[in-house]
Amino acid sequence: MSRRVVITGMGAVTPLGTGVEKFWQGIKENKIGYSFIDMYDTEPTGVKVAGIVRDFDETQYYGVEGCFDKKEAKHMEKFTKYAVAAAHEALTDAGTDFSDIDPYRAGVIVGSGIGGIDLTLFEYGRYLEKGPHRISAFYIPMMISNMAAGTISMKTGFRGANFDVTTACASSSHAIGEAFRKIKDGYLDAALAGGTESTNQEFTFGAFANMKALTKCDNLEKASIPFDRDRSGFVLGEGSAVLVLEEYEHAKARGAKIYAEIAGYGATCDGYHMTSPMPSGEAAGMGMTLAMQEAGLEPCDVDYINAHGTSTGLNDKYETAAIKLAFGDHAKNVKINSTKSMIGHLLGAAGAVEAVVCAKSIQEGFIHATVGLENPDECCDLDYCKDGNIQQTIRAALSNSLGFGGHNATLCFRKIEE
Repeated sequence: MSRRVVITGMGAVTPLGTGVEKFWQGIKENKIGYSFIDMYDTEPTGVKVAGIVRDFDETQYYGVEGCFDKKEAKHMEKFTKYAVAAAHEALTDAGTDFSDIDPYRAGVIVGSGIGGIDLTLFEYGRYLEKGPHRISAFYIPMMISNMAAGTISMKTGFRGANFDVTTACASSSHAIGEAFRKIKDGYLDAALAGGTESTNQEFTFGAFANMKALTKCDNLEKASIPFDRDRSGFVLGEGSAVLVLEEYEHAKARGAKIYAEIAGYGATCDGYHMTSPMPSGEAAGMGMTLAMQEAGLEPCDVDYINAHGTSTGLNDKYETAAIKLAFGDHAKNVKINSTKSMIGHLLGAAGAVEAVVCAKSIQEGFIHATVGLENPDECCDLDYCKDGNIQQTIRAALSNSLGFGGHNATLCFRKIEE
């Protein structure tokens, strides 16, 4: 059995704003969503800038059906709150609670790279000061990264396949890909899929900074500049995005709004290094090829790639190499951009937020610029939308996510054809 899978609802919590409408408007206006860190003294780490969610007001969700109340919020980590809010928006956008289908055929697959690290640090401090008997009984169920998916299930009644994917920066793209396959192959009829992350505290910044991954640039316009010769590392961010994936005939029968079709998914591993992508780009390129093959597309059918595009020295040039391997001569014709140029790197949530961008881009025929890119690296010699936003029909788009450990995920989105 092979069935078509479409996106019928989306929700987002991002450094550019909470809610897909606000986020997407910021993208179209090329706004920079990351900002200066003001939670602690940045001098020890040297990291000045982060993708901080500034407008998330959890009190707005108190008492809202499908969300959480004040008491529940006290026992819910921020990454879980973000995911519940995004899932609620996505279902509201889809215009259904799927009560017409068997609850065991509705699933939740939400990835997170790190989970509740904020609480881990807090409780570890309490342990050091007061001993093991003072560790909160809620610590484990609040901290574990699968709790976002589990809590969404509790709120929606979806009892089908439910799990967390943790593959570093590829987590949410893998989550969406696995949900796509569950529906395509007949195991589910609908799913909430995406990712969530909240890591904005000094410990995490210090850890990433010590491995030379983060930029220490204090110029907001130059902090995240993927593919530029002056790039200096990524901007660490937080947020969440959740998509409603639905079997096409079911969506069509209920008259659902359809953003785009998910038509292919490629998952590979470099098997090369803990943090560096494979220099040849072979495995990441194969991920793109597999996604296109599953969608029944040739490279010339793809108009747009939302790149992983982290603004790090190694990722950008090796991802460029991967695109060249997958696309051959067509690589120079496809439009490529990096959403991270505006919001930074949301780690386990990055792929889901970028999936929202792909769906909206296809719907509106709009490709955003890679903001801040002025002087492309000589190794980065493709079309990264340096000169501004582009209006054009997008027949098909790819979204790449490349995680530490060599985990590669590519999603293929297609303009819906009846």
